[in-house]
Amino acid sequence: MAAAYFKGFPVLYLIPGLLLAPIITSLLISFYIYDLSGLYHLNWINNTTAERLIVNIHAGFDETSLLLGNKYKHAELRIIDFYDPQKHTEVSIKRARKAYPLLPQTIPADADKLPIEDASADKIFVIFSAHEIRDEVERADFIKELARSIKPGGEIYLTEHLRDTANFIAYNIGFLHFYTKKSWLELFSKADLRLKQEMKLTPFISTFIFSKDDNSF
Repeated sequence: MAAAYFKGFPVLYLIPGLLLAPIITSLLISFYIYDLSGLYHLNWINNTTAERLIVNIHAGFDETSLLLGNKYKHAELRIIDFYDPQKHTEVSIKRARKAYPLLPQTIPADADKLPIEDASADKIFVIFSAHEIRDEVERADFIKELARSIKPGGEIYLTEHLRDTANFIAYNIGFLHFYTKKSWLELFSKADLRLKQEMKLTPFISTFIFSKDDNSF
């Protein structure tokens, strides 16, 4: 009786342990990324006093506009929300919108029709939002809109999780919600934007800085 009890004892804990391990890993990594890495200090973003128009584009959940406004106090900050519940169906966005209302100056827009004048933005930030555009054509048109809107010599900051090994470890099958580095680079290249720099604040986050040459517009 006792032998049977001790023989089965580890199994009772092994199965729930295996089920809980990915969840715990994901929570710990997310805590590291969003709370411990310094991501939201924005020290990884270059700024000067020459910027006149800063654009922050999100998909219904805005964690960065106030931070960018403090960083670029000398410039106009334009906040654009391309979230469309019919197209962008991520449940977490719906919950976040209820918990964190948008800033009153936020401009709703279609991802493929951004309210930005041609070649007018000094910097455009797309932080953890571009992957919410699930339709490939819409995503390509969005990148073309970024290319149309940025000044020659300006910078587009794309910050994303990638569909790679690190994010598989972090989010298991959830990493399929993201896109590969190759797919992002191809989209920007087709829009005549060149990669200036790639930054890794953590192994789980990539920031790509793209620009448009002076003679490309």
